[in-house]
Amino acid sequence: MGKFTSNRIAQGSNPLVTLLLFIVAVVVVGISFVLGLFAFLALSAFTVVAAVAVAIRLWWAKRRLPQSNVIEGEFHIVKKPKNS
Repeated sequence: MGKFTSNRIAQGSNPLVTLLLFIVAVVVVGISFVLGLFAFLALSAFTVVAAVAVAIRLWWAKRRLPQSNVIEGEFHIVKKPKNS
């Protein structure tokens, strides 16, 4: 039976290959980090633009509402019946 190891690189392999794999792994992790950062910044920018658009829309809608506190309408005075 063969020797079981927890990592994919067999013990005693070429140190040059190990170094190359380490460099490739560092580059891949770095690229992933940068792409994730740009995705986060893009989503954040979209969220800020959407929030500003909604805030402007709400401000514009409130600006057009009448500022009067008077409620107009008709009313009738109802008198109590004399029996109660």
